[in-house]
Amino acid sequence: MESALHDAGYKVLGRADGRSFEQDLARFRPDLVVLDVMLPGRDGFTLLPVLRRSSTAGVVMLTARDAVSDRLRGLSGGADDYVVKPFVLAELVARVQAVLRRLGRAPSTVQVGDLVLDPESGVVVRGTEKVELTSTELKLLDYLAAQRGRVVSKTQILAAVWGYEDYDPNIVEVHVSALRRKLEAHGPRLLHTVRGLGYVLRAEE
Repeated sequence: MESALHDAGYKVLGRADGRSFEQDLARFRPDLVVLDVMLPGRDGFTLLPVLRRSSTAGVVMLTARDAVSDRLRGLSGGADDYVVKPFVLAELVARVQAVLRRLGRAPSTVQVGDLVLDPESGVVVRGTEKVELTSTELKLLDYLAAQRGRVVSKTQILAAVWGYEDYDPNIVEVHVSALRRKLEAHGPRLLHTVRGLGYVLRAEE
C-alpha cells in the first residue's frame, strides 16, 4: 500500500501499530490518513476521534469489516471514505486522490502533453479544442491521468472507475476506444495499449 501511494507521487509515512501512529501525529501533519481499523495497539475506531481532535486531515478507513454498522461508525466518526478489504491498490489510490481533491489539497487540473483535465469542472481541453466526454469517459480519463505514465490493467480500471473487478473486461475496451477516438480527434495518440498488460496515458517524446 505504501509503495503504491509513493508511486502515485505522495510522501508517505507508514506505521504498523496505533500507538506509534498517535505518537507521530504531533510532528507529522498529514493531508490524509489511511487508517486501518484492525491496527494492533489501538485500533482505527479508537484512533479516529483522537485524530479528529487534533487534525483536519482527510481520513480513508481501511478494514476487512464490511458490515453496514461498521461503515456507518467510521463515516459518522468523521472518516471521509471507507475501503473494504480485499481491494485493488489502484482503487485505494483513486479514493485517496478523490478525497484530497474534495478537501482542496490536490491540484484541480492535470496535464498530459497538450491535454488538460479539470475533474472538478469536467472540462477537458486538447490543445485549444474542448473535448466533450460522457461522465464515464471523464471518470476513466481522470483515473488514467492520475496514473499517467504507468500501465494499468483492465482489472485495476474496473475497480477504480466502476467499483468492481469481477465483470466483463470488454466494458473497459469499449470505453477506452471511445475515449481514444475523442482525444485523437484533436491531436496525436496519448492513450496507448500495452499488449497483455493494459493501458497507459502518456505523451510521446
